Amino acid sequence: MRGGTVTVVGGSIAGCAFASAAARAGADAVTVLERSEGRLADRGLGLCVHDDRAAELTAAGTLPPGIAAHRLARRRWVVRDPAGPAGRVFWDQPFPFHSYHWGLLWQGMREATPASVDYRHGVTVTGVAAADGGDRAEVHLADGGVEAGDLVVGADGYRSVVRRAVSPDSRPDYAGYICWRGNFDARRLAAVGEEHWPSEAVTTVCFEGGSCVVYRIPGPDGLRVNWVLYAVPPPAAGLRLDDPTSFPPGRVTAELAVGLTALLDHAFPPYWARVLALTDPEDTFVQPIYDLETAPITAGRLLLAGDAATVVRPHNTSGAAKALQDATAFEAAWRSAATWDEVLHGYRSARGAAGRELVALARRLGRAQVERTPPWSTMRPGDAHAWWQDQLGGAPGIGGQAMCPATAAQDPRH
Repeated sequence: MRGGTVTVVGGSIAGCAFASAAARAGADAVTVLERSEGRLADRGLGLCVHDDRAAELTAAGTLPPGIAAHRLARRRWVVRDPAGPAGRVFWDQPFPFHSYHWGLLWQGMREATPASVDYRHGVTVTGVAAADGGDRAEVHLADGGVEAGDLVVGADGYRSVVRRAVSPDSRPDYAGYICWRGNFDARRLAAVGEEHWPSEAVTTVCFEGGSCVVYRIPGPDGLRVNWVLYAVPPPAAGLRLDDPTSFPPGRVTAELAVGLTALLDHAFPPYWARVLALTDPEDTFVQPIYDLETAPITAGRLLLAGDAATVVRPHNTSGAAKALQDATAFEAAWRSAATWDEVLHGYRSARGAAGRELVALARRLGRAQVERTPPWSTMRPGDAHAWWQDQLGGAPGIGGQAMCPATAAQDPRH
């Protein structure tokens, strides 16, 4: 099928991927409506993509080559131990991933978006609706304008406006715990030493009621350290937990900061507490954890993508890969279809169950690594491997699954 007009709500990684896919597949016109007026490239969060998923997505043309990435190979699970300041490594696990800086990944995706795409900043979408008896769709804007077209893609994240039209009763559920996030210039590690931490290693610091993942990512000016700390119970310091929200970088309250310092002092090996303490307040934020599986990911001429379709807890390390796989499946469905109904059916068939499986796996990982943590201090490699397999519950690994048989299967140890 060729022709038609597509409006993509949301211009982040998923939005750029879907806009590019629609343009390549032959749309007459593609418009991206991004609410932010600022530079998305300034967002400094880290993320990881499994090597097999990256190879698959690059081959499909969805992940542009040449975007800065840092190679990771091992994941070391560490628990506090009196014998050493860096704790005891109780499991050394293969981890075939590359890490990315969110802003640099978005910038690469944006630069690869075809020039024919009309990408607009500073546009707020207030709602979407069917038009022309369901054969078209309308996007309603805060300034009173209306964009009409053949298809609307909701790539507008976990608070999706488009999701409210596709599945009005679906909203993210609070998981019962929060995560702290932070990042800083890796050159600061000179103050605490790097002998405990090879460049290709991810460290997971384990403690009762939570865990913390620490790894390096590429940055605009060299390597940075990125960390994500999950903990229960949540701090009682003004967090609103009944609606998806966060304390953005630079707005963490003094009470929250004191709580983080107390947790590091009490639960972390001293070395890793000093590592996280290198983070500036303006690069630290708090995010309650939510998840969501939306049964219908299409309705009429509306389609949900990335986090708008499913909100997956970060433990699965699959968010970016999932969004790019969604776009890959969308393009494949378009190229093999003769009508819009066939495009939407093909996309639903390819991605509906995949999203639900990711949510289920991430819930198991969250229970095991945060909500119901094991006796970390007594664990040995054999115990850890069996514990990990129980979390996977038959899934081949974390990081998302292959989209086609031709892609190499993940090692079940990952």
